[in-house]
Amino acid sequence: MKITTFVLASFLGVAAANKPQLSLSVRDGSFDGLEGLDPTLSWECSQSTGDVDLSYGVKASARPTTDLASLPRSIWGKARTDVSGWGVSARAEVQGTDFTNANLDFDADNEDADLSLHLTASVGDAGSSVRSIEATKGFESNGARVTVTPRLNLENDDRDVVINYNNDRTNVKLTASVDNQEVTVSQQIDDDNRVAPTINNRGDVSVEWERRLSDDSSLTANLKPNDSLDVEWRDAAWTANIKMPIDGTNINGANVSIKRDVNF
Repeated sequence: MKITTFVLASFLGVAAANKPQLSLSVRDGSFDGLEGLDPTLSWECSQSTGDVDLSYGVKASARPTTDLASLPRSIWGKARTDVSGWGVSARAEVQGTDFTNANLDFDADNEDADLSLHLTASVGDAGSSVRSIEATKGFESNGARVTVTPRLNLENDDRDVVINYNNDRTNVKLTASVDNQEVTVSQQIDDDNRVAPTINNRGDVSVEWERRLSDDSSLTANLKPNDSLDVEWRDAAWTANIKMPIDGTNINGANVSIKRDVNF
């Protein structure tokens, strides 16, 4: 009993020092009363042990229920350290209370070489497997920042390369594979407006427009002709998303979601 009390007191002490965050969203569909609300509570903590930085957290549903096992949505832990000039980190996450399967993320970055590596994998009762690998190499060219990122998705055997060119107010992103090529040109028109058209080798075109309303408020609209119009409005802790399917000039209904983050 003494050990249990000590562990509980330690946990409550850490939790008090690291305040949780409540996200309140509106669920899709029609509901009566408060059933349409989908509150999520997230909490995380960090500490250092020698040369290793540790962080961990949990995301859980805040809806009233008698099934306590259904409350956790994800539990994660991360460790980071430096090895011979490389910053190395590993992160594991489990969904709900299923501790037999976990998603893993490994990252390594070297600032001197301007090089970073990222690997995702999964482990479980059926064994372990690597899902994706990517590397990013950056360099400066005539005052512009250029990055090259080859990517390999082992789950569906997709391979592509992403090239980013960033020069002050203009950003050009090229994504190329054997079958698909896509170019996005993002232009900062002024301090409050940014426009980013995208076109691919199939002739599909989309345009994103971002409007800064204030220091902590913005409106972003993404138009895909004959497909959809997505609008996101951020106002401090509030986020509203509107997704509208488009067929020609007709809007076939709209899906609206609203979310608010609350810091205790």
